[in-house]
Amino acid sequence: MLGLPDVITVALFDLDGVLTDTASVHRTAWTDTFNAFLTQRAGGAIADRTDELRPFTDQDYFDFVDGRPRMDGVRSFLDSRGLQVADDAATAIAAAKNDAFLAALDRDGVVAYPGSVRYLHAARDAGLRIAVVTSSRNGAQVLDAAGLTEFVEHRVDGNTIVDEHLAGKPAPDSFLRGAQLMGVDAAAACVFEDAISGVQAGAAGRFGYVVGVDRVGGGQSDAMTSAGASIVVTDLDELLAEN
Repeated sequence: MLGLPDVITVALFDLDGVLTDTASVHRTAWTDTFNAFLTQRAGGAIADRTDELRPFTDQDYFDFVDGRPRMDGVRSFLDSRGLQVADDAATAIAAAKNDAFLAALDRDGVVAYPGSVRYLHAARDAGLRIAVVTSSRNGAQVLDAAGLTEFVEHRVDGNTIVDEHLAGKPAPDSFLRGAQLMGVDAAAACVFEDAISGVQAGAAGRFGYVVGVDRVGGGQSDAMTSAGASIVVTDLDELLAEN
């Protein structure tokens, strides 16, 4: 009834963009933070910017930041532009992004996608065990604010990744750690992801099923399929209609 293979007993959900409508908050926080950095680097001049200092775009977010641990996102984007900064400057960029994200949470709150909430209820009722695997270091706060903590048996988040020295997405380590905490092999777990890096992680970990959640449109669905998604949906409750 959940649109998954019978062998799947555990669901490993990404958080932002899969369960909660916070991916857009992250994207805005990254955009504001990187554009402030790029403007400062350009000396405030916009018209005379060189190509590597052009404004940060949504495509930059999807290609270099989305789904990755915060510092990995900073380095990935800066590397894409050929920009070198000292470690303390990179740390300052990451801290500024987090401050912007937390300020938005305080101001606007957190909304869980209704389709995702319906799916969580159906999954729990069907006996599917649930964990959250997110690169965000604010995973606990977001779950609590969205009222979703009750569904989650285990959580692997950005703090876990740092504390346990795990490689971030697109490496499969965080999802594999989630499966380990749930006591199952990867083949018995399904990964739910809205980021290309997360879909790549699910495929690299040889999980039993990988659900891509396309909240973007355009070529995102095709990109998810190419990255290894078993199926791509625009909302989780579409899976309930698969049966």
